[in-house]
This record gives sequence, C-alpha cells and structure tokens, in this order.
Amino acid sequence: MVVTRDSSRTVVERVKREPAFGKALLDEAVTLFLNDEPDTARLVLRDLVNATIGFERLAIATGKPAKSLHRMLSAKGNPSMDNLSMIIGALRKRLGVRLASRTVKAA
Repeated sequence: MVVTRDSSRTVVERVKREPAFGKALLDEAVTLFLNDEPDTARLVLRDLVNATIGFERLAIATGKPAKSLHRMLSAKGNPSMDNLSMIIGALRKRLGVRLASRTVKAA
C-alpha cells in the first residue's frame, strides 16, 4: 500500500481539530511506556510534542536543548526517567491533563 501523506502531519492536524485526541495520545504514550513498549511511546510523544507545544517551547519548559529533546524522542532515543517526567509534565500542562493510575488484577 502506498502512503500518500505523512502520518505525523495527520496527527498534528487532528490534535488541532480535536483536543481530546491529543489527550488520548498522551494516555496512549504513558500506557505504552508502562507496558514495556518504549520505542513506540517515544514516537507517539514526538508527534504529540510537534502537534502541541513544539520542541522549542518544550526546551524552555524543561531546560533541555531542543536538539537533545529531538534525540530523546527519536526511534533510538533513551531519555532518563527525569527527562521523560519533565516531557510528560510539560505536555500534561499544555493539554490540561491530570494523570491517575489504577491497578488491574491480571487474569
């Protein structure tokens, strides 16, 4: 199948149209991290940053260089828990999201 449009651009446009979609992406990224899928989680966060705060503003919010943040959220990135926490915190503020955790018994 031929891809006719960049998926990242589609995400940016949809988040701008539907703020609830941005919140759902943040939830998905956190869930992916917690379920041992960090590679996918980083890419979801990267798209969400591009669709909301942008890397330059994220750099200001976190005190980290934008270039470093780009690397952290790349396919091969390896952000520390502190950096990841700052990134998610900045996105939470931008989206007006409060995160909560629940424990679910395994089957």
